[in-house]
Amino acid sequence: MDLADYFDKTKGLGILATADAQGRVDVALYARPHVMEDGEIAFIMGDRLSHDNVAANPHAAYLFLERGAADPAESEAGYNGLRLYLTRTREETDPQKIDAVRRTGRRGRGPEDVPKFLVHFRVDRVRRLVGD
Repeated sequence: MDLADYFDKTKGLGILATADAQGRVDVALYARPHVMEDGEIAFIMGDRLSHDNVAANPHAAYLFLERGAADPAESEAGYNGLRLYLTRTREETDPQKIDAVRRTGRRGRGPEDVPKFLVHFRVDRVRRLVGD
């Protein structure tokens, strides 16, 4: 599956699940991931719990629920989307690199003094949202 094409063309709701070093789970709403040239995906993260969790435990999962009416022929439950199983590989803090990957209309959003991180993940597995 071409994730760059999928996330470029598909709108929806994303949820990132992370866990700390002790296995305590957190979930948070996240925008569509940025698909990098090397095939990894990246999220722009603030200095919050999800970021702390992937620093302590590199494994995460991302659920993406497509927006709009589902085609019942494509999904027996009437929902379409993907589940991505991820492993954190690295992060960047360069504000210019972070702004370069931001989607149109979102550049410079939020206070400049709040730390931001471009966190890269290897995609270990991709599954359909339902029925896989």
